Amino acid sequence: MTPMTTEGENPRTTAPPPPRVPHARRSARRAVAGRLSWGLADQAASSISNFAVGIYVARSLGVTAFGVFSLAWVTYGVVLNVSRGLATDPLVVRFSGVPEASWRAAVARSSGTALGVGAAIGAVCLAAGLGLGGRVGPAFACLGVLLPGLLVQDAWRFSFFAAGTGRKAFVNDLVWCVALVPAMVLAARVGSVAAFVLAWGASAAVAAAYGCLQSGIRPEVGGARAWLREHRDLGSRYLVENVSLSGASQLRAYGLGAIVGVGAVGAVRGAELLMGPFLAVLMGLSLVTVPEAARVLRQAPHRLGTFCLLLGGGQAAGALLWGGTLLLVPDRLGDLVLGGVWHSASQLIVPITLSVAGAGLGTGAAAGLRALGAARRSLRSQLFASACYVGGGLGGAAVAGTVGSAWGVAAATVSGSAVWWLHLRSALREQHHDSVPEVRTT
Repeated sequence: MTPMTTEGENPRTTAPPPPRVPHARRSARRAVAGRLSWGLADQAASSISNFAVGIYVARSLGVTAFGVFSLAWVTYGVVLNVSRGLATDPLVVRFSGVPEASWRAAVARSSGTALGVGAAIGAVCLAAGLGLGGRVGPAFACLGVLLPGLLVQDAWRFSFFAAGTGRKAFVNDLVWCVALVPAMVLAARVGSVAAFVLAWGASAAVAAAYGCLQSGIRPEVGGARAWLREHRDLGSRYLVENVSLSGASQLRAYGLGAIVGVGAVGAVRGAELLMGPFLAVLMGLSLVTVPEAARVLRQAPHRLGTFCLLLGGGQAAGALLWGGTLLLVPDRLGDLVLGGVWHSASQLIVPITLSVAGAGLGTGAAAGLRALGAARRSLRSQLFASACYVGGGLGGAAVAGTVGSAWGVAAATVSGSAVWWLHLRSALREQHHDSVPEVRTT
């Protein structure tokens, strides 16, 4: 058995898979289709809830207050990616399709790590919010209180997809959606940013509690230290990679607010809401694609590149189709959906569409690098993409305001996608070279 030596990480058996009969291949394809279908259903539930929350808050608060809510949302995205890098990304890479006993033990420690991350960073957000005051302070204080529930809910989704039971992740997101309805109604009566943050986070905590019932597992915070130690080879790199991704988004949001104004942050968030179905899929893409890419690598390594290309190309094509449809939306309908945010957001549709298409193409390569365990290559790709994102977004804002920032991000995203694919091609060549047995002559 020859270990794969790509990046020196995540060793795998590289012996060629046994021959498959046509019936077995059809069964395998049906199984993959079934898991992907549940992944798409779960992402649909997630995107619908995110879209509904954004639209409801935008219409209720107006562009400036919605900008404050967006800052809290972006901050949550940074913390979420910290949790994923340390807790759930190693889980889906190393515990997808493993025996149940091994999966349950890993999930208990992984979800405990997510809970610990939420409690630690939540305390910092709470203290910062209480110190800031004004409009922004209460929103961040509420976010800090609710971060543990938000992160544990996300951890259940990763855990269920790693086990191949995407139906449970879909049900869990449905529970969050149902809990959101009365919570948002109550928040609208209060009419403050903090009330909407509370409603959003509290409903996620309900789904997190339900995840414990679904899985029969309780997060083990005491196992977090062992989890971090055992998976530090992947976790440390995925942490930097994920934080660079979400941190770049946060830096761009804060910089845009400083250069152009908080209203510009609300306009960008409004345009992103219009692309909501695809952005939600991209944000949670590893729920489905990394476990599936890992299965493809184990069962048919030579098909991994094709799988990633179809995945990324499909995402990009879907984003372009949706963006083209948005260009045909009349102003009357846009005003009905986004209210006062529509006018400024509609000017950003074309660059936002190109950004999402570029990101969608890159996620195909990212899934392949994660499945290969090539954390060094994926880290390099992400650091390059994040640097381009911040530079393009803030440079464009300085030159041409909100629209310039959007176009700068579009150019950066397409460039970053090209780098992801170059690294995947190199990693696949190394994997193929290491899997070819050495022929000796005497």
